[in-house]
Amino acid sequence: DYGLAEQSLKKIMLPYAEDVTLSVQLLSFTCGGFSVVWATNNLVCDGQAFTMFVRRWPPSYGASIRDMFATYDHDRLVNVLTAHDSFVERLYYIEASDIAALREAASSKLQRPSRVQAVSAYLWKALARVVAASRVPEERCCMGWMVDARRRVKAPELVRAMGNYFGNVTAYALGEAAVEEIQEKELSEVAAMVRETITSIDYDEYTQELVDWVEEHKTERLMEKGVIGLGTPTLNQTVFASFPLDTDFGFGHAVLAMPMCDYGRLSSGYLSIGARPGGDGSWLVNAYIWPRLAAALESDQQRIFKPLTAEYLGLV
Repeated sequence: DYGLAEQSLKKIMLPYAEDVTLSVQLLSFTCGGFSVVWATNNLVCDGQAFTMFVRRWPPSYGASIRDMFATYDHDRLVNVLTAHDSFVERLYYIEASDIAALREAASSKLQRPSRVQAVSAYLWKALARVVAASRVPEERCCMGWMVDARRRVKAPELVRAMGNYFGNVTAYALGEAAVEEIQEKELSEVAAMVRETITSIDYDEYTQELVDWVEEHKTERLMEKGVIGLGTPTLNQTVFASFPLDTDFGFGHAVLAMPMCDYGRLSSGYLSIGARPGGDGSWLVNAYIWPRLAAALESDQQRIFKPLTAEYLGLV
């Protein structure tokens, strides 16, 4: 009798234990149907929050998210000797004036690139030259970027949620192109490719799909294929210079503050970029790259990537 609560819906509901935040009850019927009962407490959330939870209960993600990842385990990585002999770690600095010059060189009549886009265009062209000179032919090369999705989401509820969220909201943008194409294009054209790769992602959709993907695979050891780096040569970037950092704890600014990473047995190049303390606009770079790319950057006549020195830091 659906007119009487005690004789219909409340016969389905089990008692809700007050010492749990959320309970979910599934009841199947002999006819083949089923019911789902979610129970919580108004002290925990209101109607808006609870209906949002129900709306987002089913995980949902597309093929692009699924295809982005690969298992990160011993059998799918290069051996330790190959990793040790194939990569070097270098510390560089990039003068603010050199970043400004790259921005100018990478500008077109229609678009002025950001600092990241300009430096990325320079790096992509350097990578293409090194790959083209390899004794083993390779037609394509990739650039990847770790993007702060906090700044890219647009939906009001996501913007509010990201304001004080503590956690990992990193999106991965990967651009792939022919080596010959990157070599032939002007710096401004490559900068436009960088911009298109990063901005073409729907970060609202990406963030929700990534949350659902992680929820279903959180017991597995996974990593973005481009970061693992097997196959097509890939150079990745993460730019900590985008995040404000105050290193003055009462003794003045630190002379050196930059991200350092454990790269393990990755087969991709990786650049971690931080801002020089004090806010003069220059960058500090922790580079995990192939020796030939390091040699190319250090021998380039523009001298954009300069090896870090005690003199530059003001220690002598």
